[in-house]
Amino acid sequence: MDIAALRSAHPDHWKKAAAIRALTLDAVHAANSGHSGMPMGMADVATVLFEKHLKFHAASPDWPDRDRFILSAGHGSMLLYSLLHLTGYADMTLDQIRNFRQWGAITAGHPEYGHAKGIETTTGPLGQGISNAVGFAMAEEMLRARFGRKLVDHYTYVIAGDGCLMEGVSHEAIGLAGRHALSKLIVFWDNNNITIDGTVDLADRTDQVKRFRASGWQVLEIDGHDPEAIDAAITTAKSSRKPTMIACKTHIALGHAAQDTSKGHGALTDAGQLAAAKEAYGWPYGPFEIPADVKSAWEAIGARGTAEHDAWTARLGEASQSRQNEFARIFAGEAPKALSARIKALKKQISEEKPSVATRKSSEMVLEVVNPIMPETVGGSADLSGSNNTRSGDMSVFDVDNRKGRYVHWGIREHGMAAAMNGMALHGGIRPYGGTFMCFTDYARPAMRLAALMKVPSVFVMTHDSIGLGEDGPTHQPVEHLAISRATPNTWVFRPCDTVETAEAWELALRSTQTPSVLSLTRQNVPTLRTEHKTANLTARGAYVLADATGKRQALLMATGSEVAIAMQARDLLEAEGIGTRVVSMPCWELFEEQDEAYRKRVLPGGPVRVAVEAAIRFGWDRWLYGERGKREKSGFIGMHDFGASAPAEVLYEKFGITAQAVADKVKSLL
Repeated sequence: MDIAALRSAHPDHWKKAAAIRALTLDAVHAANSGHSGMPMGMADVATVLFEKHLKFHAASPDWPDRDRFILSAGHGSMLLYSLLHLTGYADMTLDQIRNFRQWGAITAGHPEYGHAKGIETTTGPLGQGISNAVGFAMAEEMLRARFGRKLVDHYTYVIAGDGCLMEGVSHEAIGLAGRHALSKLIVFWDNNNITIDGTVDLADRTDQVKRFRASGWQVLEIDGHDPEAIDAAITTAKSSRKPTMIACKTHIALGHAAQDTSKGHGALTDAGQLAAAKEAYGWPYGPFEIPADVKSAWEAIGARGTAEHDAWTARLGEASQSRQNEFARIFAGEAPKALSARIKALKKQISEEKPSVATRKSSEMVLEVVNPIMPETVGGSADLSGSNNTRSGDMSVFDVDNRKGRYVHWGIREHGMAAAMNGMALHGGIRPYGGTFMCFTDYARPAMRLAALMKVPSVFVMTHDSIGLGEDGPTHQPVEHLAISRATPNTWVFRPCDTVETAEAWELALRSTQTPSVLSLTRQNVPTLRTEHKTANLTARGAYVLADATGKRQALLMATGSEVAIAMQARDLLEAEGIGTRVVSMPCWELFEEQDEAYRKRVLPGGPVRVAVEAAIRFGWDRWLYGERGKREKSGFIGMHDFGASAPAEVLYEKFGITAQAVADKVKSLL
């Protein structure tokens, strides 16, 4: 690669791109860690994108109609930080760049959503960013169909590397994008043929160009260091009716001694080599020094969107007041005022009618009353619509010819579904929820974890939540998955016992602005246990007394979901023998932990024998059995201790000893 030729052919472009490269080298050198090679290789693409195409306004970073730029290859975070600093984002100061990867800095090793304006999503785990981007693009299509091009009309741009494309989730994502003809999604592939271990062919022989074309994408192949070719490719991409992948042939660590080698991927910290690279760039400046003319040229790019931003603001102001209010409400993530009344009315109806239904059906009943008043909800299922009960009657299917559709057939793609849901939530204006079987949280897990990390309120509807699913057997029967979800910080795990608790859980999930929710729902029917209507949302307390002892309290039964009914039956058996028994329903441990000690003490007083009942492994229950005034010698657990088996649900509960009689016997053995 002839650096001198590049410099002389496009001197203005070269200086702007060199600023990215120099800042990257300086920041990684100062931190003595980081990934230099990708920002150095993709600086030309990023410069052309920001200078000539990206619709953004550095002074208004949250502008709803901005183009979204997603750095899926998140290890190259200095590319993004450099761009944000150079274009004038207020919080990305030079001091933040100097403190790259240090304690308290917003310039984390990988871009973290919420740390700085302009970071659209957290992209550390490879493949998640490009998969989030599909959700961003779907959200744009849906909102454009609803509000019109005057208010919503923007692109989603992604830089992805070989790592992103090797990770399996990317295949699910590009298949979805091609199927739905997401023409405003444009992906730049940093085609440098290098991974950490060596050249790509050490581990892969996939023809990525053919792969994307086979998935329904337009593919363009260019020299990733030629600004004219980059500009022309983006222009062509924007006129396509398909999503576009631009294969950018680049040199990792361009201009450095480690160029085109696996060493170029990582921390290039050798002072002599750094100086030589800067000399090759024609960059005679000190560490973190950006000449005034280059900085002002970049700041002009950051202000380039001023007219478009102001025109959009004027168009929004011309809309009716109700339309403006609705637009503001959904982008603020606020639930409509009518939600509370709808939930209360449904709870009252259920308490009176006392249906015996599976909580997956209960969830559908809630959605039937909620979705019509919340047009921002977008539901879906990973090819299990009839099992997850996630589609309400008012929902049409999102498709190429129906962008107003709010129900997504995700196909057998739990990884891609969950990641795209996060992208929808991050885009704003959409409240996504999606369903699969509880045991397949394993497949959705990376995105579920990132939802928690990013504080986005995606809702994961996980049905068939125990051995109660029956004959499909142990491969489909989750036993450890509740514990896995509960172990994840900033996650609400709801396991409701009946339709009333399910309605309360949904209300909390739909009001959340910073916490994702997991709804653990049964396949088998359960009775209505909340037969006395209360307007208060008891699930919001996490746990509460469902039934108390009639005489002296000697036993305290704790349960969730379908096992609350078993605990209630066990209470009947114990009370009949004069053993006063309290039943505590615990639909959400995380919310119970947040209650003050006085409330927790009222619900779980010291003294009585404690038995927990849940058709899952014991892990986590000791907090409530031994802690919170409990005693080890006076506590027991009824549940699963291994994997399940294939048989009808009622047989499994009997064979695994999860019965009212077993609970009663456990209590008596501890008295």
